[in-house]
Amino acid sequence: MPELPDVELYLHALRTRVIGETFERARIKSAFLLRSVDPPLADAQGKRVEELSRLGKRVVFGLEEDLYLVFHLMISGRFRWKERGAGIPGRIGLAAFDFSSGTLLLTEASKKRRASLFVVRGAAGLADHDRGGVEVAACGLDGFRAALTAKNHTLKRALTDPRVFSGIGNAYSDEILHRARLSPLTWTRRLSDAESERLFEATLATLDHWRERLIDETGDGFPEKVTAFRPGMAVHGRYGEPCPDCGAPVQRIVYANNETNYCARCQTGGKLLADRALSRLLKDDWPKRLEDLEEAPPPA
Repeated sequence: MPELPDVELYLHALRTRVIGETFERARIKSAFLLRSVDPPLADAQGKRVEELSRLGKRVVFGLEEDLYLVFHLMISGRFRWKERGAGIPGRIGLAAFDFSSGTLLLTEASKKRRASLFVVRGAAGLADHDRGGVEVAACGLDGFRAALTAKNHTLKRALTDPRVFSGIGNAYSDEILHRARLSPLTWTRRLSDAESERLFEATLATLDHWRERLIDETGDGFPEKVTAFRPGMAVHGRYGEPCPDCGAPVQRIVYANNETNYCARCQTGGKLLADRALSRLLKDDWPKRLEDLEEAPPPA
């Protein structure tokens, strides 16, 4: 799922292409995409784009007459910028949005059509799509601590909950926790002041680093590959590979369709966290510490 740095990358690329341009028409291929009926999408057509913004992980087009197009790309939704009037891809295409400057295609690789578009009017309509999470770059250390400890959750849960923090998901939470040298399963109310400050600084630094890096790498082009798995990430998507800081193999916790990656040596004092999928199967054979895993004999 595109997270804060990825959404900011899209906004950076789109601003030079659509700000001040006219939204001419929408060509909707998937009946599941448009989730609102009032105001109708037809009201937005012919309006000039005045601003682009991010609302959590949502991309917001601000149009004339106080109208907004609110896109949530979910897991597999992606934007593509093409010449004006470009056709909608056959299998993965959801819609095309024609501007006076070109066409924005919306695709979704998954068969589960989860990407969405809402047309809303006014600040109140836009606020209905705000999940309430604080923006870490704007809340300060005290605001961060207040949000973090409002309820007692694991750090992984708190960082990825859009009602707590805005724009952070599975990928960048792994990177944040690795930078902060904290276990994903530490409870938020058990953090010391020094640990919560370290987490705050790691969150700011991680999001800033990846936003700037992605924008620099893309330059004046349009992002063609927005993915949760990027070269240069420390732990996310790197299960079994060496930690870039200490060389220990990156570990994982698998739950449902998600995976949390971490370095046991850097983040948990060498302790391996229980993996539900494996611990239920292996029981006593599931090692408790990194050293146990390293010393275990290879599989037969």
